[in-house]
Amino acid sequence: MPLLVDLYAAQAATGIKPGTLRQWLRRGKLTHHGYDRAGRALVDLNELPATLTAKAA
Repeated sequence: MPLLVDLYAAQAATGIKPGTLRQWLRRGKLTHHGYDRAGRALVDLNELPATLTAKAA
């Protein structure tokens, strides 16, 4: 089950800057899950550790 959060909540959980997450969304490294009511992009927080592992390799 996805845990959808905006980019600022993802930064609080992982320490990855929202600008970096936006770039990853544009490049297809993260799956875009729509927008919240305030128009902020949503990502799956469970997907981020997998992305960090892949980036380190």
